[in-house]
Amino acid sequence: MSFQFITGLATEKPTQPVALPQPSKKQQVDPKGYLMDPALADAVNVALLLSQPLLLTGEPGTGKTQLAYRVAWELGLEEPLRFDTKSGSTARDVLYRYDTLSRFHAANTNSGSQDNLDYLDYVALGAAIVLSRKPEEVRDILPPQFQHPGSRRSVVLVDEIDKAPRDFPNDLLLEVDALRFRIPELNKEVEADPALRPVLIITSNSEQNLPDAFLRRCIYYHIPPQERSQLAKIICNRVPGVTPTQENHVLLDSGLDFFEEVRRLDLRKPPATAELLNWFQILADSGVPVTAKIREIPEVLTTSLPTLAKTKDDRDILTAWVRETFLKTT
Repeated sequence: MSFQFITGLATEKPTQPVALPQPSKKQQVDPKGYLMDPALADAVNVALLLSQPLLLTGEPGTGKTQLAYRVAWELGLEEPLRFDTKSGSTARDVLYRYDTLSRFHAANTNSGSQDNLDYLDYVALGAAIVLSRKPEEVRDILPPQFQHPGSRRSVVLVDEIDKAPRDFPNDLLLEVDALRFRIPELNKEVEADPALRPVLIITSNSEQNLPDAFLRRCIYYHIPPQERSQLAKIICNRVPGVTPTQENHVLLDSGLDFFEEVRRLDLRKPPATAELLNWFQILADSGVPVTAKIREIPEVLTTSLPTLAKTKDDRDILTAWVRETFLKTT
């Protein structure tokens, strides 16, 4: 194995910090390498044609979030304006932030700015709506710190909307449908330029059902687990060091065989594409040759299991299965 930063056996602290590798995620998240099947591309195009939000569901790790970056890249736009939904998120949070506490303090102490605009900042969907307008059209609602480079279209990613309270999507119906919102603190309203309407992509892990009124306003697509041939293409696109030659697909084929067997185990959280990429990255970083079969690398196989199992029970099941199926016969 070509890497071992921690042994657990050291008796003295190193005199110099141990050098750790540079993150290997860059190629995995490069939008240029994102592969989508024709049905997903059709769903994206329908959403663009109708100017409606695209709602994506699917297992965690199937590429829902990264699709937004691919869409922005392919449309020639800046990276998505991203909002990561939290359990306490409100509709206003995806539009703008307002520092109520600082404003209250300024009003009561008669210190600091008395202009509400100085305590406001736009977020994700709110920023995209503002950016769709010319700067002179929204000059009176631009906070000093907000950079407006000129009117443009933006891709907005609202990630894992099902984490929010049930009222969250209901409270966003107008904003999602009309791409318009009101700012009570300024007594102003702003609407997206019809010619530069933001592209809105929303992801959900289906942890709770979304309201019907919200679903009616979306184009829906469920990303299924990828088929083997697509997974092979994704690995070759995303993981440097495992791209097979025309003559040799041993590691790739053997690894995919192993992954398919793992997916058939009774795991609470079966590994998805993201886990598969991380697992193959470990194989590549461990110096496993593309001519090797999984059975021939028991040490690396055992070391790499944390990339595939994400709960204690799943780890126990997977470890026992690997010992029984692979390690006994090596």
